[in-house]
Amino acid sequence: MRRADRLFQIVQHLRGRRLTTAAQLAEWLEVSVRTVYRDVRDLSLSGVPIEGEAGVGYRIAKTFDLPPIMFTFDEVEALVAGTRMVQAWGGPALAASSRNALAKITLALPPERRESVERTRIFAPGFHVPTEFGPTFEAARQAILARNTLRLEYAAPEDRTSTRVVWPLGLYFWGPAWTLAAWCELRVDFRNFRVDRIASLEVLADTFPEDPERNLDAFLRKMSAGRA
Repeated sequence: MRRADRLFQIVQHLRGRRLTTAAQLAEWLEVSVRTVYRDVRDLSLSGVPIEGEAGVGYRIAKTFDLPPIMFTFDEVEALVAGTRMVQAWGGPALAASSRNALAKITLALPPERRESVERTRIFAPGFHVPTEFGPTFEAARQAILARNTLRLEYAAPEDRTSTRVVWPLGLYFWGPAWTLAAWCELRVDFRNFRVDRIASLEVLADTFPEDPERNLDAFLRKMSAGRA
C-alpha cells in the first residue's frame, strides 16, 4: 500500500470511533506500530485534529472531513485530455480504467469544479484507430507487467515478415503510433517494434529475468547514446 493511501485509511479508521490503538491500526494496515506512530504524528502536523496519545489510543471528531480535491481549470483540462487520449489509443482495458478514474475524480471535485470536466474542449477521436490494435496493445501491456516473453510475427517497412521472440520492456506513444521497446533474442540487441505492424502476437509461458544489461534502463541509455 502506498503511504498516501495508508494515511487516508488511518483517517478513515479514526473518524467517529471512540478510541483506536496503534496496535489495532498496525494490524489492519499490516505495518509496524512504529510506522503508525510516525504516520499519526505526520497527520497531526499537517493539521488533522487527532486526539489521544501513544499507548492509549487515537480518534478524530465525527465533524472532521477531508477537504475536497481542488484542481484549477487547467489541471482539470489536463486530466480530461489525458484520459481521452488513453480512451482512444490505450487499448480496451486502459480505456475502461481511464473512464472509471475520471468518474471518481469528478465525484471528488467540489460542485463548482465538476462543470470544468464538461467544459473541456480538447478531444482525441478514436474512430481512425485500427480495430485490431487494441488486443495487441493489451496483450503486450500485460506481458510487460508479468515479464512474459512474446513471439511476434512482425512486418517490416519493406513488407518483409519475420518471427521474433522478445522481452517486452515498455510501450511508447509517438503521436499516431505506439512502439514496443524490447530485447530481441534473434538480434541479441534492443529493438523498437511498431505495434500496428505486429501481424500476430503470442504470449509465451516463459518469463525473462531482471537483467541490468537488458532492462528498460539499459534500453533508454542506448537510445540516448545513439542520439548523442
